[in-house]
Amino acid sequence: MNIVAGRTGILVALAGALVGAGVLLVGLKKRDGARLKAGAAYVWVVLGGVVVATAAMQHALFTHDFSIAYVAQNNSKETPLLFDATGMWSALQGSLLLWALVLSGYMAAMAVRFRRRAADPLVAWATLVVYLVAAFFLSLLAWPANPFARLAGPVPLDGAGPDPLLQNRVLVAFHPPLLYLGFVGFTVPFAFAIGSLVTGRTGEGWLLETRRWALFAWGCLGVGIVLGAWWSYQVLGWGGFWAWDPVENAALLPWLCATAYIHSAMAQERLGLLSVWNLSLLVATFALTVLGTFLTRSGVIQSVHAFSDSTLGPVLIGFFAVVVITGVGLIGWRAELLRAEGQVRSLLSREGAILANNAAFAAFSFLVLAGTVFPLFVQFFTANQVDVGAPYFNAVTTPLALALLFLMAVAPALPWRRAGSQVLRDRLLVPGWVGGASMVLAAILGVRGVELVVCFGLAGFAGAGALRGLFKSYAAGRTMGRGRLASFWGRGSGGMVVHLGVVVVAVALATAYNFGQRGQVRLRPGQSAAIFGQTLTYHRGATVVTPSETSVEAVVTLNGHGSLLRPAVSRFGAATTYIGSPAIQSTPLRDVYLTLVSPPAGPGSPVVIGVIVQPLVIWIWIGGGIVALGTAMSLTPRRRMGARRDGSSNRADGRRGGVRPQPVGAGEAAG
Repeated sequence: MNIVAGRTGILVALAGALVGAGVLLVGLKKRDGARLKAGAAYVWVVLGGVVVATAAMQHALFTHDFSIAYVAQNNSKETPLLFDATGMWSALQGSLLLWALVLSGYMAAMAVRFRRRAADPLVAWATLVVYLVAAFFLSLLAWPANPFARLAGPVPLDGAGPDPLLQNRVLVAFHPPLLYLGFVGFTVPFAFAIGSLVTGRTGEGWLLETRRWALFAWGCLGVGIVLGAWWSYQVLGWGGFWAWDPVENAALLPWLCATAYIHSAMAQERLGLLSVWNLSLLVATFALTVLGTFLTRSGVIQSVHAFSDSTLGPVLIGFFAVVVITGVGLIGWRAELLRAEGQVRSLLSREGAILANNAAFAAFSFLVLAGTVFPLFVQFFTANQVDVGAPYFNAVTTPLALALLFLMAVAPALPWRRAGSQVLRDRLLVPGWVGGASMVLAAILGVRGVELVVCFGLAGFAGAGALRGLFKSYAAGRTMGRGRLASFWGRGSGGMVVHLGVVVVAVALATAYNFGQRGQVRLRPGQSAAIFGQTLTYHRGATVVTPSETSVEAVVTLNGHGSLLRPAVSRFGAATTYIGSPAIQSTPLRDVYLTLVSPPAGPGSPVVIGVIVQPLVIWIWIGGGIVALGTAMSLTPRRRMGARRDGSSNRADGRRGGVRPQPVGAGEAAG
């Protein structure tokens, strides 16, 4: 039943994507608006088929249908209900089904958003591109990565269960779906970029539409990355947040390119600049999501985040090549049409700062990409294995991160076209003083190292600049008679809130990494030890058995009071391997992170407990929440001069966007 329903759903969705693409091609060739509208309707066939397949997989997981190979390998009767559901994205085939579900959801959102413009050739081409992308991933599900393949041999009484690392924290229910909302969401801006190139309509009308889609995907991916760092911190037992793992980098790369696009799109929207660059960024962002899919689903790398057992590598790298060749070829074809009429007249201007910002993000992306794929090239051509680790990434990205902090402070304060010395003095004086004071305070508190002191100074500079922008935006809205919330909630203020969140994350990361302390203590029951300013008391060992988990714990307290902490090693289901489960005490000032290095051998026996004390860790997660809030604020629609309700522009076929007047102060906060 589950196999038939799942396979049927996938094949129906695939047929819907292919037929829809075919109908659109015929309609575009014959310039038949009725056919274009009919072609767009096949989106609902794709969505319906994928929903049926997803429901079949979820039913199979909840009912433990071990006749399906995927369920037998990633589910068991003892698996808790939540992890039954999340088992769908615990391995390769199910994760691709989630990918198809998210993509079909975006397709449905496109169909609703552009229902009145379905006969528009640009929208039709964008829909056609999304159909083709969907057909590619549905083809993988239909054949090489079939999640409903029948188990060879007799049906077992119980399954192997999910990977233990994927069933000991509820974050697994949120982290992968948010990453997929980000990864897959970049398909829509890419599709409109291709549509604008094919039709020759490269003006800013489509840009206004896709920037919000890109911003939504960017926000989801950013929050997903932060949740991934939190999951790594809570689950893996190493006390860190980011290891420059190739799979981590695969998520970071499209986020970096999308960040550059979100900023540079403002220059095209406002002054008609950087049109070629913006199209290139959209192609690069989508291409990097495909490359990330290759890295995680091809078996070419070994990582706790990757699906190592896969034969999809050649197909995925081939799709990546098609995306790159198509995008670059179309941009080259339309080069004359894309030639910008405007130019950056002064580096001391908003557009000059955006240009510098984009150069920094491009360099950041290139260096991370080079360090990620270099070992693969070496292994492919020489059969030798090399490792490019954290020292390389930290060395090459730290100067760029500092430069981006500086630009984050300066760019929003600069006016468009050109900034006079008096304007710079008025807008940057107070943030500059705050930045200088932050550096002095850091030195007084014992911070050593030029890069670290400069980091705190630039964070103060950028944070003060963002707060100034928020105040100016609020004051401008109040002057125009808007309400308190309306004067604050919007794109300009949202950008400044995002900047504040990034500053909080940067300060927290720098502090945690540079002032963390690590050690171990060996204790018997009733003994205490002082370490890193904390007094750790070991009370007893305990073994806790549940239907799904067996844990050996060390029961401890910190500083003679407070709740009991239970660092443990745990075994899930029928697995024979124990994994660590750290215990964490978080406060606004510091985290105490305990791991059970050596569990008790029996009553009265000693334990070895790993102790990590790191300051301000909780502010990494708070900063991520602030970024999410700012993204939500930036997504709020606002009425524009010369823009229609459907998001198109009266200048949609022009090469340049017009300059839209804004209230004094609001322009500083935008971005």
